[in-house]
Amino acid sequence: MLKGKCAIITGAARGIGKAIALKLASLGVNIVLNYRSSEEEAQKVAAQIEDMGVEVLTVKGDISKLEEAQNIMTKAKEKFEIIDIIVNNAGITKDTLLLRMKEEDFDNIIDVNLKGVFNCLKSITPIMVKQKHGKIINISSVVGVVGNAGQVNYAASKAGVIGMTKSLAKELGGRGINVNAVAPGFIETDMTSTLGDKVKEEAKKSIPLKRFGTPEDVADVVAFLASESSSYITGQVINIDGGMVM
Repeated sequence: MLKGKCAIITGAARGIGKAIALKLASLGVNIVLNYRSSEEEAQKVAAQIEDMGVEVLTVKGDISKLEEAQNIMTKAKEKFEIIDIIVNNAGITKDTLLLRMKEEDFDNIIDVNLKGVFNCLKSITPIMVKQKHGKIINISSVVGVVGNAGQVNYAASKAGVIGMTKSLAKELGGRGINVNAVAPGFIETDMTSTLGDKVKEEAKKSIPLKRFGTPEDVADVVAFLASESSSYITGQVINIDGGMVM
C-alpha cells in the first residue's frame, strides 16, 4: 500500500529516525533523508536504502531555522513532485534539574524539538493541502505526557508537539490529511545508552513488558500511521512504551 510513495524523515541519520527510514524504504517508499550534522552516517543510511531498490534524497538542514526547513520541502518536491508522508523526528536532549538548567539549555531544546516541528509543519502544510492528501506523523515522547524529573525542557517541547498535533489535526481533517503523534518510552538508542545499568534495571521494573523498546518498535507503528490502514485515525497520540504509561 505504500510502494512508490514519498516520505520525508527529519533527523534520519541515526536511532529512531534511521529505523523509520529503513522500515518505510523496505515497504517501497522513496525517502527524503534529512540530517543536520551527521553526514557520514546519513550517507551510510542512504546507501542501505538504495540497496532496497527505492530512491533516496539526502538533504542537510537545521529544522530550527524556517528557511532550512522550507529548503528540505522544496528539494523533496523538486525530486519527487508529491510528498505523501512526513515524519518529524529530529530532536535533542540536554537534561538537568531545573535548579541547574541554564536559559540556553531550555532555548536550544525548544528551538529544535518544538519550533523545528512547527517549521516543518509550516513548510509542508501548503504542499499537502494542495495535494488534498498526506500523512503527518510527529515524534513526541511519554515524557511529554507524564513529565520526568531533570527534563523540564524536553518534557515541555514534547508536550508542545502533542498540542500542535491535535490542533493541526482539527485544521486539516477536512483536507484529507491525517495528523498523528507517537510517544516512545524507553527506547534503545544513543540517548538511553548513557544510562547506568542500575538505572536501566530500575526503569524496566516500571515497564509491564519488562524491556526497553527498539527503534524498530517505533518504526512499525509509524509505518502503520503512514499507510492507508490508518485512514480513519487522526489527532491521536500512540504510546510506544511497553505499558509504562497507562
